[in-house]
Amino acid sequence: MKKVLLSILMFIAVSGAFAQLRKIPAEVTNALKEKFPKAEDVSWKDNLTSWTAKFTNDGIKTSAYFTGKGEWKETDKELKYDSIPEVVKDGFKKSKYNDWTPGSVLSIEKKDKGLQYRVYAEKSSVFQKAYLYFDEKGALLREAPGL
Repeated sequence: MKKVLLSILMFIAVSGAFAQLRKIPAEVTNALKEKFPKAEDVSWKDNLTSWTAKFTNDGIKTSAYFTGKGEWKETDKELKYDSIPEVVKDGFKKSKYNDWTPGSVLSIEKKDKGLQYRVYAEKSSVFQKAYLYFDEKGALLREAPGL
């Protein structure tokens, strides 16, 4: 059993090392340049079947996800709660989490699915934490446990 486990771990380590050595396809880098011409400090992650670019765009930390053929899939931007639309803040205030403290926000734009805002919130008295997903109109779509 130990040999099988060791073999599996070695395979994962070796395949992960090779995955990082793969050259980023020109279609992917060109897609990033086309969609985000002001991207700075770009770093890439190879996900074997897709690529993730982390960069700064107009001073905002951003992640963009592309297929291996350069098709854009998603963009995530790190925002401050104060910078999100008022309608989303109103949605938070009208939700059952209105007495929780909002924290970091991620705007999530997915191909063919529009824009969502993920608000991290916590209730300090009991250490309850959650990620709350709102649409552009401020409607609470779903919630997930916070870490």
